[in-house]
Amino acid sequence: MPGMVRWIMRILIAGASGLIGTALSGALRSEGHDVVALVRRAPASPAEFQWDPAAGRIDDTALKGADAVVNLSGAGIGDRPWTKARVNELRASRLGATRTLAAAMARTDAPPAVFLSQSASGYYGNAGAALLRENAPAGTGTLSRICVDWEAAAHEAPAGVRVVTPRTGVVLSRSGGALGRLLPLLRLGVGGPLGNGRQFWPWITLPDVAAAFSFLLSAPVSGPVNVCAPEAADVNSLITQLARALHRPAALRVPAPVLRLVMGDLAEELLLASQRLEPAVLAENSFAWKHPSLDAAAAWVAGRG
Repeated sequence: MPGMVRWIMRILIAGASGLIGTALSGALRSEGHDVVALVRRAPASPAEFQWDPAAGRIDDTALKGADAVVNLSGAGIGDRPWTKARVNELRASRLGATRTLAAAMARTDAPPAVFLSQSASGYYGNAGAALLRENAPAGTGTLSRICVDWEAAAHEAPAGVRVVTPRTGVVLSRSGGALGRLLPLLRLGVGGPLGNGRQFWPWITLPDVAAAFSFLLSAPVSGPVNVCAPEAADVNSLITQLARALHRPAALRVPAPVLRLVMGDLAEELLLASQRLEPAVLAENSFAWKHPSLDAAAAWVAGRG
């Protein structure tokens, strides 16, 4: 963003060992920032502090001198079937971690300037082809309800802390993440679109997620931010472009009834729901994407960009 002043910060990250956390930590350190992490095990270095978000416990010295706190904690959305117990775990892991951090900020004499607390594009539910800016209403599904409460918990941070809730889309990575199970199939030429393929997925590459989060730590914005690429794409286009970049066919479509039978509500909300996001806040604040087009993103995933 032209004229935006950046400075060296001490940044505390919860969830630093995950896909986004690992990429973000590396990006922030490369920019010269001091990055420290919250861990559940015993700390292995001075750059780690212990916490137990389920119990609401945290080493309050972790907040000492912190300019920013980044919250990426939460049980994996697509890791297991959505039983009632698992849905409760998804919710509790997010709200517990967020409230533990907000309470710790309230106890410190000098709270951080910014609290960047992860949310998700699932906030909007299944919205069809409607263009979704940050002021669009929440959906009605399980993920929507979790995201609404998750964002509300972030705003329990003390007055004076700038709260940002990035609604992140489908993260394209060379391994792991949303495409962790699909990419190996595409590389073998046995993958294909999911459902009718006309549902929109708000995609973004892993390097752009890290860059966007770093940008938001200093950009003068607060509240929800759609974190996705500026080029919208449905699943047919996304899978076709990735397969083309990998020089493989992608003809083996998985019908929606099969997905629903095997995965239940998880399939309905994660794979078949349509969310056509517009990253309005990032664009209005002159964020520069490394992979703004699907063509560029697919080339990067294939190792050519």
